[in-house]
Amino acid sequence: MNRQPRWTQTWLGGVRAAGADLGRPGERLGLPAEGPGSVSGFGRRVGAVVVDWLVCTWAIGRGIFGADPARSAWVGLVIFALEYLILAGTTGMTLGMLLFRIKITTVDGHRTPFPSLVLRTLLLCLALPALIWDRDNRGLHDRAARTVVVRT
Repeated sequence: MNRQPRWTQTWLGGVRAAGADLGRPGERLGLPAEGPGSVSGFGRRVGAVVVDWLVCTWAIGRGIFGADPARSAWVGLVIFALEYLILAGTTGMTLGMLLFRIKITTVDGHRTPFPSLVLRTLLLCLALPALIWDRDNRGLHDRAARTVVVRT
């Protein structure tokens, strides 16, 4: 007997729970399944952002500039944006990304152009676009900038 899943299972579990095969992350982009050049997972990306945020708000913002993150959170956000623009613009990765072995590239594997990086950084600072993902593990900020975060 072929039982259909309950509607809550398809809603909560997504279309994969309904039996739809969407392929693996990065397959549509022509990226490898594993190893260098494959799409980075959620854990690595979150870990890298947490490290970057801590470095920018506490080590640099509070340690160097003496800014209190509770009273002037914008200082950490500005430093965070500058870190992304400078480091990702020159090396393709931030300090957190270096630790978690990931980098930002264009969908076709090239270095990200500066205007795309500016757009991506602005959307990342808004946070919400980075929390909405597609089946290739790309947030709205990645899609808008035509970038993908891959393993190194």
